[in-house]
Amino acid sequence: MSKKKPLSDDNTIAINKKARFDYFIEDSFEAGLALEGWEVKSLRAKSVQVKESYIILKNGEAWLQGAHITPLNTASTHITPDATRKRKLLMHRKEIDRLVGAVDRKGYTVVPLKLYWKKGRAKVEIGLAKGKQMHDKRATQKDRDWQRDKSRVLKSDA
Repeated sequence: MSKKKPLSDDNTIAINKKARFDYFIEDSFEAGLALEGWEVKSLRAKSVQVKESYIILKNGEAWLQGAHITPLNTASTHITPDATRKRKLLMHRKEIDRLVGAVDRKGYTVVPLKLYWKKGRAKVEIGLAKGKQMHDKRATQKDRDWQRDKSRVLKSDA
């Protein structure tokens, strides 16, 4: 009998918590990433940061700009890795056209939400977002605090 490797529920590589704080996420899409070999090894080691990254839509293509993938010393000995290079996003033409239309006409922006593994491939979840004002951020924080306090009260009563 062969032993199967237990499936991990945590396929998440990195989450962009700042994006949900700064933007209202209207819609989300899944996109593949065109990566080099050393980048894949670094993603497996979870040495990536997407907090300051954003998506550029140019010439009918989508690009991930500003994501910092730290090169591993052992994986990048014969090349000079660029940790913050632009990485191409692999999406369907209709999805890219929809994003371009929303960004051009309605004033949306496109931000990466999280990086994760799906069937051995690196994927990025991107969101079509509208910026929050300062009072929106305060209202979100107030609502989050209220929900937390409410759950504590209900938990202590039970």
